[in-house]
Amino acid sequence: MSAYTHQDPRLHGIKTKIRVVPNFPKSGIMFQDITTLLLDPKAFKDTIDLFVERYKGKNISVVAGIEARGFIFGPPIALAIGAKFVPLRKPKKLPGKVISQEYILEYGRDCLEMHVGAVETGDRAIVVDDLIATGGTLCAAMDLLERVGAEVVECACVIELPELKGRERLNGKPLYVLVEYFEI
Repeated sequence: MSAYTHQDPRLHGIKTKIRVVPNFPKSGIMFQDITTLLLDPKAFKDTIDLFVERYKGKNISVVAGIEARGFIFGPPIALAIGAKFVPLRKPKKLPGKVISQEYILEYGRDCLEMHVGAVETGDRAIVVDDLIATGGTLCAAMDLLERVGAEVVECACVIELPELKGRERLNGKPLYVLVEYFEI
């Protein structure tokens, strides 16, 4: 589901604050730069508020944020809805015992890790990131949470690149996005 289809007036302000940088980090990529969104306190607050409005009162106990930009949006959402924030990190970034989930990218393999015991059986989780492209990272995050017994209620992203069909890889899991970007 896209919030953009409901035309909340805040969405236009959010979308206009996301800078598109052509050919970054390599030729042919249209990079969605959220740092310009973060520079605008109203647009940043509107972004958080839209997610909070969606998840408040839904009995969400875990907001899992994907490194690194999920760490920007996840904690304020978690605080506002009374949930714990669980960082899902790249390998060897968390001290102590971790559980890992490998996944395949267009250009190789990667891995997400979280602390053992951070999420428990029966927790209701949302997975937060800035963007969904091919969906590989979100799938790995969901797999990691479900392996320890959490129920992943939904994935939440600021931006979706629909042409890359990441939503289709989520095996029917709901995806909530604020803005969509179509390459022209």
